[in-house]
Amino acid sequence: MRRRAGVGAIQKHRLEQEKYREKGSEIQENQFQQMSKQLEVFRENLEEFATKHKNEIKKNAQFRRQFQEMCAAIGVDPLASGKGFWSVLGIGDFYYELGVQIVEVCLATNYKNGGLITLDELRTRLIAARGKAKKHQDITNEDLLAAVKKLRIFGNGFTVVPIGKGKWLVQSVPGELNLDQTLVLQKASALGTAWVSTSILIDDLSWNETRAQNALDHMVKEGLAWIDTQDTKETLYWFPSMFAECVSAS
Repeated sequence: MRRRAGVGAIQKHRLEQEKYREKGSEIQENQFQQMSKQLEVFRENLEEFATKHKNEIKKNAQFRRQFQEMCAAIGVDPLASGKGFWSVLGIGDFYYELGVQIVEVCLATNYKNGGLITLDELRTRLIAARGKAKKHQDITNEDLLAAVKKLRIFGNGFTVVPIGKGKWLVQSVPGELNLDQTLVLQKASALGTAWVSTSILIDDLSWNETRAQNALDHMVKEGLAWIDTQDTKETLYWFPSMFAECVSAS
């Protein structure tokens, strides 16, 4: 018959486990302190780098994107920092200026697109409005997305809507699109036609007629879609934000 562990052996085992736990906590604490020191060094180097290359960050889109990636890697958001070093550096000024110009373009085109504009069209119109200097031309879709995100402080009037395959729409009117409306826009973008119909939504999205019609009716009511009754088979719903002739119009 096997002997049961004595009280002394149990206590010894518990003491050993406690020592292991203490040692593990000590190792974790040391690792955390080392990581904190490394991050602080990275942060100081990043500030030195930003000071040295301030003008290049503002003028060169690729340089600016790489700088943002370095910031994100150590949890720094220079655009959200309103005080201290990052405020003095003025990195965010570029995006705040761009944000004002985005608002101007959106307001100028609201009457024709209902408050939805593709990111590509927005960039084209901004480049035309900003002037011919290279520093004004060198803006990317990533710059626009970053600037639009900063406009969210004004409420839900400005937001971005993903429509698939790396494409985005910028919404500049109050009120968020629901899931069905977003799916309708994604379908129109995927088809490349700038229009959909109830039958397309029923067939491709497996919706019933009521669901498809409700989504389209709401988008027409909000000015996001136009009704086309010229087709002999069914009513078509066009989205001016994706309509080539509308996009190219001044």
